[in-house]
Amino acid sequence: MQTDAIILNGPRDLGVASLTLKDPQAGDLVVEIAHSGISTGTEKLFWAGEMPPFPGMGYPLVPGYEAVGEVVEADVGTGFNTGDRVFVPGANCYEEAFGLFGGSARTLVTAADRVSRVDPELGASGALLALAATARHAMAGLDKALPDLIVGHGVLGRLLARLCVAAGGTPTVWEIDPARAGGAIGYEVVHPDADARRDYTSIYDASGNNDLLNDLIGRIVKGGEVVLAGFYNAPISFAFPPAFMKEARLRIAAEWTPDDLLATRQLIETGALSMEGLITHTRPAADASDAYAQAFSDPDCLKMILDWSAHA
Repeated sequence: MQTDAIILNGPRDLGVASLTLKDPQAGDLVVEIAHSGISTGTEKLFWAGEMPPFPGMGYPLVPGYEAVGEVVEADVGTGFNTGDRVFVPGANCYEEAFGLFGGSARTLVTAADRVSRVDPELGASGALLALAATARHAMAGLDKALPDLIVGHGVLGRLLARLCVAAGGTPTVWEIDPARAGGAIGYEVVHPDADARRDYTSIYDASGNNDLLNDLIGRIVKGGEVVLAGFYNAPISFAFPPAFMKEARLRIAAEWTPDDLLATRQLIETGALSMEGLITHTRPAADASDAYAQAFSDPDCLKMILDWSAHA
């Protein structure tokens, strides 16, 4: 089988090309993708050539770990049927390219145990399930406190805030870009310079800014924690004496687990977590080169979605 896919041949060298798909094996699904998202975290680092060494990394690369589409072929015993709407967190199914992420393609082959059914009514927002699960993973579990400060009001920051509100919290969110300050529901967004508080218990950084840690440590109570929920492309350091005086705790939030995905899907389906207002831009997949550039440079673009419907 052949498919059209986004190909990243090297830094800032991106387009759409035809690739050969690996043959489906036992337990596999063939999925026709309707929409795929562009990540402004890890994918931006690959696009800019700034990604630190990472297992499975190499060019040419098919990016994308946020995809939603329809099952068009299902192996017997997978539990899926033709026509099922599913979220796909990427796929490694290409003969001529690395599939470290692999979700930005018109058609892909993936193991059935990697995908999750989603409500068709979600439409393109179904592609954001992994990002919502990442936010949930940062917050859920033993000895994890709800954030009372979230840094960054991008999509991840908004999802963290919405999950916090759904759990009964009232977080403050920092945002330095006025274009991103709107859209808060049940919480307040402020510029850090306008916030005099230095008694936060748990600060979640969703900005990916390597240089904020000293400032954030200065904002916590004694014994408070800073959670690094973004992805950072350079070493992170901090001054020891202030952290020592605060007995600061530092936690790194990793990627989501299947349990996070299931729990997040249930929150969305019950209406506890809204996905409204997160997708601000949608462009045809044929415009991928311009779409990626805009996603990474336009502050008004919270989330860019590629529409694959024009590709046969």
